[in-house]
Amino acid sequence: MSVAHPEPAGSEKGAAAAPFSLEGRVALVTGALGLLGRQHCQALALAGAQVVVVDLDGGGCAALARELTARHGRPALGYAADIVEPSALRALLAAVLARFGRFDVLVNNAAVNDAVEQPLAGGEASRFEHYPLELWRRVLDVNVTRTFLCCQMLGSELARRGGSSIINIASTYAVVAPDQSLYRCPDGQQSFFKSAAYPASKGAVLALTRFLAAYWGPAGVRVNALSPGGVENQQPPHFVAEYARRTPLGRMAQPDDYGGALVFLASEASRYMTGANLIVDGGWTVW
Repeated sequence: MSVAHPEPAGSEKGAAAAPFSLEGRVALVTGALGLLGRQHCQALALAGAQVVVVDLDGGGCAALARELTARHGRPALGYAADIVEPSALRALLAAVLARFGRFDVLVNNAAVNDAVEQPLAGGEASRFEHYPLELWRRVLDVNVTRTFLCCQMLGSELARRGGSSIINIASTYAVVAPDQSLYRCPDGQQSFFKSAAYPASKGAVLALTRFLAAYWGPAGVRVNALSPGGVENQQPPHFVAEYARRTPLGRMAQPDDYGGALVFLASEASRYMTGANLIVDGGWTVW
């Protein structure tokens, strides 16, 4: 593996002048059409990046890319890809390099979550004792295997270039267990239990992040995780209120609350940071 060193701090191309700027950088976001994915794309473009919008819906990706260009005045690329297929990832990388000639930041955001507002399995099926094996496999396949493949197929190009950043989106449930009482209705009934699959998958993402930070550090690639807290998104009012009560800042996150942290990890502002898990949760995990 060739060794590449990023520009030293204090150089004209280094972080001294504008440490949070992504001007001239190309950033790729998977799961870009989701609730947080769209906000990630906006934050990166606002910081100066040329953004590659990747998801399954080609029309949606193209529309978001046009919106980014119109709003931020920088070229963007919408690209439909099933990121579980290595051939699709090779084609994606070829398209990015053909369009921009470079690739600097990878945000592994694609994930599935058996969330309370749209549970994959409800009722007794959501209990650990009855959780369907096919759902367990699906969650691990999307959240872990696809992150692994993106790092393997796309991250290798970043390692070849050096001076790049990979950001794996994890979760507070990667570091603390779900409190099942949070999902209990005011009448004491509980029709949804948070599964073990999501925390297990996000814990694996953190382990993969640490592995790659050590593996690709000599190549000048920084690999960090961003662990967001719960985002308000049409959950039942009692859930939102209870979540807010347990959070020191007194509310659930809004979708745009993570842009600053993402840009920090993508930019030279975090140039001496790798293998870390940046938790942004309003204080949820302090208790």
